[in-house]
Formats: sequence, structure tokens, C-alpha cells
Amino acid sequence: MTEYQKISPGAGKPVLTDEVGSALPEVVHALARRVKHRRALRILALIGDVVAIFLSFAAAATVWYGNPLDNQARDTVAAIVPIYVLIGLTQHIFTMALIARAKVSAFRACGSLIIAIGLVGLVAFFLQAVGGVSRAVVGLGTVAAIVSVATFRSWLALHAHKLLGEVTINEVVIRDGVAGDVHHGSIVLDATRDNIGLRLDSPAMLDRLGRCLQRADRVIVMCPPERRVDWVSALKSANVNGEIRAGELDAIGAIGLRSYNGGTTLAVASAPLALSDQVLKRALDLSLVIAAMPVVLPIMAATALAVKLDSRGPVFFRQPRVGLGNRVFRMYKFRSMRVAQGDLAGSTSTRRNDSRITRVGAFIRKTSLDELPQVLNVLTGDMSIVGPRPHPLECKAEDQLFWDIDGRYWHRHAVKPGMTGLAQIRGFRGATETTSDLTNRLQADLEYVSGWSLWRDLAIIVATFRVLSHKNAF
Repeated sequence: MTEYQKISPGAGKPVLTDEVGSALPEVVHALARRVKHRRALRILALIGDVVAIFLSFAAAATVWYGNPLDNQARDTVAAIVPIYVLIGLTQHIFTMALIARAKVSAFRACGSLIIAIGLVGLVAFFLQAVGGVSRAVVGLGTVAAIVSVATFRSWLALHAHKLLGEVTINEVVIRDGVAGDVHHGSIVLDATRDNIGLRLDSPAMLDRLGRCLQRADRVIVMCPPERRVDWVSALKSANVNGEIRAGELDAIGAIGLRSYNGGTTLAVASAPLALSDQVLKRALDLSLVIAAMPVVLPIMAATALAVKLDSRGPVFFRQPRVGLGNRVFRMYKFRSMRVAQGDLAGSTSTRRNDSRITRVGAFIRKTSLDELPQVLNVLTGDMSIVGPRPHPLECKAEDQLFWDIDGRYWHRHAVKPGMTGLAQIRGFRGATETTSDLTNRLQADLEYVSGWSLWRDLAIIVATFRVLSHKNAF
């Protein structure tokens, strides 16, 4: 094998170093295998979707025409598939980041399919090319394709995790004298055991390290503080996405590095939604609220009349709630309690068979009709249709204020509060009697904040209709 030469400090003579090219074969082969698996999974996602769509429309043609290869059905599929693939590419549905997430993958793929079918139908209509295509075949084929693609994507996600483990990227963890937990699926190297002890004065050692990391997507080094500078130097030259584990920063929650006036700063917060995403989310809110007004207004008028006739007092209950950026706003609800027993601060959670609730109040709370006036908050921009539910100022669980239970509580206010949210569709509703009631909701809220997408908002809106009436809504 070739050998490098180095100048030994102080000696002035060239001396032979360790052999170059002796990188750990099992590590290199493991990374290469994972690259092949990931490529195969992406190709399988594309082929599987196309096959599922074709078979679905073939089945629909068989049911309707008795011929799976009917010309009209075949031409329809031929038009849908390329548009679906193009839309899918823009929605990243053929990437490992999405393939490995079963629900998101299925939802994005089905959403792309519906858009593709809609576009084909729209073009065919304007070109007056719809005469020979049976709407029944298109309808049956669409339903079958959605079910088939969703089922295939769910299976593919499971298959991906069986092949690659919990981590679907090529993630390498290097332990250099420091222990630490790692993901199932990460490739772990020990600097001493695997003979990759860092020596910046040894081209052979750096070559060995470079060959080990050649196919890595992400490298995390766990080392003592005094070794970090050397590892940073090695990673910067290794053409990888490299990170240094710094446990002492866990409490700070740093999310990146920036600079100020020539010095390094720790980035600890960033807006979860870019400006373009904020505009998109606001456009969705306004379009849905305005479109729903013809249906919502008569229901609100009837509910307001029932509240007014049932008990004395105002129709609306305006309560201070914590909103975006921890700023307090007034949230509208239909009044469901007797005026004298209202709780503006929200210090007492509503309980089952609560004596403060009126007869009409019990019904509108059970059916979530009391929440309808919040469309006014959406119109004014204080709320969104989807987001963490806003809480009163003195909410408690087990006699502890929410922010005393979990310090991350305030993080949920990085996005606008919503009429519905991820916590609500998962069943976390009703009184917060125990600390787990709060932590369950908080975990769902933080998950939403960290992973916003337009598709997720639409999915939550659809799922909300299943939980409008809930056993914990009282």
C-alpha cells in the first residue's frame, strides 16, 4: 500500500507514517450498504406509487367496463402519472426524510395524487376531451388509488426502518473518551478501539478517518472539551456535516452558531415559520373562514339566541389568553357559565357536571359550538385555525401553574394559537387535573411548532371534525 511521509517535529528528517487506506472495511461497507438501501427505497417509492395508481384505475375499469385495459382508463392514467410525479418531486415525497415517516408520507403522496387528478380533469374539461371518460371510473379509480398509495406508503415506511433502523440517514457517531446514548441505526466508532485516534500531524490517520466517513451524511463526535478544537479541524476538512456533542449546553438549548462583532454567539431561538410560510398560513386561515361564513353565521346566530334566552348576561365571554410571543389577547367564546360564576383568570378548571355551567352551556361545550366565535379572533389575526390552544393566565394542574410544571411551556407560543391543534385531535381535551394532562398537550404542541407544514394544518382541520364531540368536552 502507498505510504505518506511526514516531517517529524524537530527531527528535520522524513519518517514513514502508518499505512494509508486501511480504513475499517466493515464501516465502509456498512455505509455503502445503507446508501444502496436508501437509493433502492427511493426508486421503490416511485415505482410503487405508479403501479398502485395503474392497478387502481385498471380495477375501476374492470368493474365498470369489464376490461382492465380500457383505452379511456389507460389514457387517463397516462395523463395522471407524469403530473403526479412532478408534483411529488416538488413535495419531496420521494426523499428518505419523507419515506420514513408513514403518516406524513401517505398524506403528502395522496395529496399530490388528488391535485394531479384535479389538474387532469380541469385540462380535459377545457379541452372538451371528457366525453369518452366515465366519471364512475375516475371516481372509483381515485378512491382505490388513494387507499392503495396510502397503504403502500405505510408499508414502505416500516420496510425502511427494518432496513435502516431508527435513523434513515448515514449517521456516524465517534466516541473519543466520552460515553453517550446513540440512536438505533447509527454507526458507532470508538476512537481507541477502532484506531482512529485523532492526530492532525498524521496524514495517514486523517486518510483513515476520511475513508471511514466518505459516505456519511452526518457525523457526531463525543469527546472531552480539550479535544474539540482538533476534532473541529478534522471535520471541517472531511467534507461531511459534522457536529460536536457539547453536553454542558443542553440546558441552554442552543440551535446553532452565529457571530457578532467578530465573536461567536449561540443561536438559541428562531421563528418556526419563515415569512413565506406565515403568509401561506394566513392566506389559508382567511380563505377557509370566509368560505365557511355562509354556514357558520346562521349557526352562530342560533347559538347566540339560545344563550341569551337561557340565562341572563352577555352572549359572548371574552377571556384574556396567552397568544403569539406570549402576548395576551382577548379570546371570544359563547358564554356557557352563569355570569356571577365566570372565571376570567381560568384558575379553576371546568369539571364534569360543573354547577357553573348553564343548560345551553353544557350542550354547546359538548358539541364545541362555544368555540365558534373564535373565527373573529382568526379574522383579526390574534389566532389561526390551527395551532396550540391558548390558555387562560392562571391555568393550573395539581395546584401548580402550567409554566411551573414544565419550563418549556412558553415555547408553545412561538406560533399563533389555534381554534384546534395537534393535541386536540389526539384526544387531549378537558380539565387539566394532573400534571400529565399538561405534559401530554405540551408535547403535542411543541411537536406542531417544530414541524409546521401546510399539509399538516389541512390534516388537522380534517381530523378535527372527528372530535367535535368528545367525552372530555364539558
